[in-house]
Amino acid sequence: MSNETATTSIQSKHTVSKVQEYKDTLIQMTELLVTRRFPEIIVQLNELLTTPMFKERNVEEIHQDVNIPVLPPDLVHNHSDSSDSDNDGHGDDQPEKKRARNDIVVGCPVLALPSGSVSCNQSICEIIDVVKPKIRALIEHANVLKMWISFMIPKIEDGNNFGVSVQEDTLTEIRAVESDAATWFIQISAYFRSRAKIVSSLAKHPYIEDYRQAVTELDEQEYLNLWLVVSEVRNHYSSLHDLVIKNLEKLKRPRNANTESLY
Repeated sequence: MSNETATTSIQSKHTVSKVQEYKDTLIQMTELLVTRRFPEIIVQLNELLTTPMFKERNVEEIHQDVNIPVLPPDLVHNHSDSSDSDNDGHGDDQPEKKRARNDIVVGCPVLALPSGSVSCNQSICEIIDVVKPKIRALIEHANVLKMWISFMIPKIEDGNNFGVSVQEDTLTEIRAVESDAATWFIQISAYFRSRAKIVSSLAKHPYIEDYRQAVTELDEQEYLNLWLVVSEVRNHYSSLHDLVIKNLEKLKRPRNANTESLY
């Protein structure tokens, strides 16, 4: 029994040691991330915004034909009503409004598109392929920053909590950045769903030009959103870097006289 207790104690100490090693490694890695990597990312994002992908790009360059030709609409006849009327011998005596309702213009039945499938907007997809990793990296870095500050929060004590309030305010700002980034990620999926719905409606009603124009407007809107996302990702990196650097000492040592209480 004593051997089992000794083994359990050794394993427990080993686990605690591993956890502390993880904390120490994350703290060192995050300090380098903020002081060195963040400025590099800010410069890279600035340069990205000056590339032909975004800088002074003619919005018409992202327009793409949906490849859905205009077909004549089908007329659906209410044969049951007309046949009943003919059987009653009153087919020619139907009121004009009732006869008009028997011929209803509906969308074309879509079994297959005559010109093949409707592809995604390739220009938008190329931009998304560049932007999505930037958003994902921001989410990951924000998560690491949260853990970094959490590990440096001292145990609760009375008084001398100004540094702790700085840590809490910084955590609040980081959580807001993380939430924004997650929302941008979701918005990209929402764009494809919205475009699919409009294209589906266009396939059923190819003779309604508003649907065709709606696809173009949605693509332009998404292009503007992606430009804005890149700008905001850069701004978030800049604000986080500025906030952490200005308050680095308070974040690392919120209680100068009680540094031994840090865990």
